[in-house]
Amino acid sequence: MNERPPHEPSRQFREPQSLWDDPNRHTQSLGCSTCLERDRCGGVHADAGIFDCRDLCTCADKSKCDMVCHFNPSLFVARMREVGGLDFDTAPRTAANGVPTLPLIVPFVDHRYGRAAVLDEPVVALSLYEFVNFATAKLHVRTRAELSARFLISETAQVLVSGVDKDGPIERWWDYKDRELLLTSLNQLGITLTTTPNYSLLTDVPRTDNLHAMKRILLAWTEMASAGLATALHINGRTEHDYLRWGDFIAERSEIEILAFEFASGCGWGERIDWHVTQLCGLANRVDRPLAIVIRGGGRKLEDLRQHFAQVTLIETEAFARTIRRRRAYLTEAGRLKWAKYPTPPGAPIDELFAHNVSLVRTSRETRLHATIRSRPLPRRPGCAAHRNGEAVQPRFVNEFHLAREARRVAQSRRAWSPLRNRGSPA
Repeated sequence: MNERPPHEPSRQFREPQSLWDDPNRHTQSLGCSTCLERDRCGGVHADAGIFDCRDLCTCADKSKCDMVCHFNPSLFVARMREVGGLDFDTAPRTAANGVPTLPLIVPFVDHRYGRAAVLDEPVVALSLYEFVNFATAKLHVRTRAELSARFLISETAQVLVSGVDKDGPIERWWDYKDRELLLTSLNQLGITLTTTPNYSLLTDVPRTDNLHAMKRILLAWTEMASAGLATALHINGRTEHDYLRWGDFIAERSEIEILAFEFASGCGWGERIDWHVTQLCGLANRVDRPLAIVIRGGGRKLEDLRQHFAQVTLIETEAFARTIRRRRAYLTEAGRLKWAKYPTPPGAPIDELFAHNVSLVRTSRETRLHATIRSRPLPRRPGCAAHRNGEAVQPRFVNEFHLAREARRVAQSRRAWSPLRNRGSPA
């Protein structure tokens, strides 16, 4: 195996789940009690056998560590200055921009390649980073007509701009010094909603790196909201304390009305998706006002989220991804969504295939959601016993007391006539 560069962690955890934070199962790491960031961090509760999160910095040359890490003091100070410290309270206030009405399912369109016709959808989702020319730091489009031509969408369609992407594009977005101008131009295009970049919260890095990423997400939200864009705050959390901290802050900032979350990567794994959904629902319950949420991935959790959020919207990416790989959606007799190979002639447009996949995926999602609602058990009412004046089947406490007393009387009478008690003592 090739050795990692000196600025990257060298320790590998064979079981990444051992780094999942769970205060209900694991005690706090010993080194957390004296940490200056404990109030913001909440401590580490993992099964990885670490003294504190600084053990997760295993760079061969710690002075070259490129994480937000105390072992590289000069870089650490610079990263603190760029976000104004790790406290949420230093983020500026903004005006509320309202919550647009969005459908449950919004198809994602990544590009126009392979297509020739306009996608006839009233609401579509596009990537924030497909708007920006990274070479010139300007938008690729200036008008709705240019936007429609670039992505082959209707000029009248509502556009949801998603900030979710890999680390490369979102880091380049942060490096732009004139983001305010880009966001102003974006607002002039009549964008319906934007979601902030999803700066990563990794489990195998010091917690200061996580806290820095959370602060960057918040600052990105304030920049977008200040430009007049209706913006969803992307909630990234590694620990239960992270979600509690987000919830307390959102409760204080009434201008935050929409959240965003991404389940397509690590947050959607196995049992971890249930943990994140539980945290999101708990956050919504703690905030004393209605919240909307926009998610990518995690479609099977739509009904759980709809019980706690006023509006839930899924950015549906599978239809586009399957289409460009020439797959056609179909439903089985049991109503399950499946994909079949669908080769097309070289150079043939895939517009019909894309429109079909978008429609069928939406139908499948909505049908499953309605089936879940119909199958939800109704609350059971206590039955009534016959000839008991409508009294419940379960006796009242007084009746139970009388029955117990009668049982003792029967036991005493049985002992009174027991043959063993009437026989004489053995000789």
